[in-house]
Amino acid sequence: MATDGDGDADTSSVGRRRRRPEPTPTQRALSLLTRREHSRVELERKLLQRGVEAGLAMEAINRLTEAGWQNDARFAASLVRSRAESGYGPLYVRAELKTHGLPSAQIDEALEAYEGDWLENMRHLLERRYPQAAESREVQRKAIDFLLRRGFALELIYRVLREE
Repeated sequence: MATDGDGDADTSSVGRRRRRPEPTPTQRALSLLTRREHSRVELERKLLQRGVEAGLAMEAINRLTEAGWQNDARFAASLVRSRAESGYGPLYVRAELKTHGLPSAQIDEALEAYEGDWLENMRHLLERRYPQAAESREVQRKAIDFLLRRGFALELIYRVLREE
């Protein structure tokens, strides 16, 4: 063990870790985007929550958008696919996309571009959750309430129930 001039042990470098430099706003935003897609509005909100100044946050988001790391259309498509696969309907997905600050035109585009079949998704959900829906009015009522909460239109629900 090294000693200083007084014979005391030199502990200046023992047990200390180097402090990482504070991440830049761009690094913080990129870190969020590497985990999953984010809308511009959501990314800005998260950066502000982490103490990044509003102007610096927008500058970082603009830089990442220009570089292709952040893209609202890609975010919207990803969210539509994810929610549809989880058993949610287009009305629910539309409402959620609005909370992320996306314009209506972009939301419409993402919902229209969805390659799945909303009706088929609803059928599978209905078969899985309410297999006896065709047998009882009470079960049908519960199934209708459930599908409405999941964001499916009433006309589509009735259409699927009539088919059962």
